[in-house]
Amino acid sequence: MGTVKVTAPLIFTISVATIGSFQFGYNSGVINAPEAIIKDFLNYALEEQSETPPSTVLLTFLWSLSVAIFSVGGMIGSFSVGLFVNRFGRRNSMLIVNVLAIAGGCLMGFCKIAESVEMLILGRLIIGLFCGLCTGFVPMYIKEISPTALRGTFGALNQLGIVIGILVAQIFGLEVILGTKDLWPLLLGFTIIPAIIQCAALPFCPESPRFLLINRKEEEKAKEVLQRLWGTEDVAQDIQEMKDESVRMSQEKQVTVLELFRAPNYRQPIIISIMLQLSQQLSGINAVFYYSTGTFKDAGVQKPVYATISTGVVNTIFTVVSVFLVERAGRRTLHLIGLGGMAFCSIFITISLLLKNDCTSMSFICIGAILVFVAFFEIGPGPIPWFIVAELFGQGSRPAAMAVAGCSNWTSNFLLGLLFPLAAFYLGAYVFIFFTVFLVIFWVFTFIKVPENSGRTFEEITQAKGPIMEMNSIQPTRDTQHLR
Repeated sequence: MGTVKVTAPLIFTISVATIGSFQFGYNSGVINAPEAIIKDFLNYALEEQSETPPSTVLLTFLWSLSVAIFSVGGMIGSFSVGLFVNRFGRRNSMLIVNVLAIAGGCLMGFCKIAESVEMLILGRLIIGLFCGLCTGFVPMYIKEISPTALRGTFGALNQLGIVIGILVAQIFGLEVILGTKDLWPLLLGFTIIPAIIQCAALPFCPESPRFLLINRKEEEKAKEVLQRLWGTEDVAQDIQEMKDESVRMSQEKQVTVLELFRAPNYRQPIIISIMLQLSQQLSGINAVFYYSTGTFKDAGVQKPVYATISTGVVNTIFTVVSVFLVERAGRRTLHLIGLGGMAFCSIFITISLLLKNDCTSMSFICIGAILVFVAFFEIGPGPIPWFIVAELFGQGSRPAAMAVAGCSNWTSNFLLGLLFPLAAFYLGAYVFIFFTVFLVIFWVFTFIKVPENSGRTFEEITQAKGPIMEMNSIQPTRDTQHLR
């Protein structure tokens, strides 16, 4: 039985990769804090251009566009993952697209000086494009360089990067730091710094060994990468598994997005991948963040923005918890626990929001329910969907599958951001009942259909019994390392 080592090169490589996850989290959360200040800028810039004050409708539309265009860029970017990773490789793709992060950051950072609304919106679109690509690149790269025994743990670091990015954006957005009338362009343009750091560090990271062997036919180089990253000379079995997969790939034509839905052997895994992404976005996590500031205010918190940051802290703490739990408890188990816990919390949130005016203690129950809701999210639906998709597909179909999964996530994120304020306006607290229903549906689906991949190769998954998906029709694809 060989032992799995956590080596310095492996930690360094994964840390550099997760800068892309940080960028996604930071740019998702950065625009919320300075909302009023940016609206003032939009009002001033438009008045300077047309010499008449803009209407409230136009102002609201441009603000919504500035926020939502990020998700549009994300949709386009996530669907373009395969175009990059198959041509340039995983590491080089991450390196190349940092040009987008720097360009987007410059446009947003200088929009105030140029008094240009267009620069702000275009910058948000470009940074969204970059983040959409990162949501495909990072989990794929981490999965392909990690030993099977540590794949779940390292996969959860992708989500940790995202929540740390959100937390940093919340903190930097405070008035005492960068959330001021003069400094908000620096807040948006800060994304340039992690992009430059990643550009400087990525050349010291290896290319994915699977890409080197299967796509480039560079067996010796792939072997050297595995030995250096995993700290062991005994990688012959892993190299052989990749070669076997390469032979199977050579007998099949390249898998396209359409073929994922047409071919019977891919249809069930791609449906699972999409449902897992929907379970993340339709769980109500963004709705909870939307309501949290108002709820904290009702509870008598003098500075609700600091209380909202506490949700970011809980976010981060429980993502760290999931890093240690994911290989012990398993992906499927954690996802079920997360969804179930969120369903119960959403019921408590609904009841407490309805009764908060009649009973003062209900506001505190609501705050508690919100924090526990966030904790359950980070145990299951937060980290699990991103890397379980990479585990369900082989080398040939993985880029297309990651593109479809990422696009599903971004599309549902965009629609939720667009439709939730309207639903909340008409339904009030009752909007959470819909999320409870969604959570129950996703829990049942996960219980019946989702396999437990922890520490298993795909051939072992096909032999699994019980409430795990029947995957006998799926072409077996072996992973990078057995538990030896």
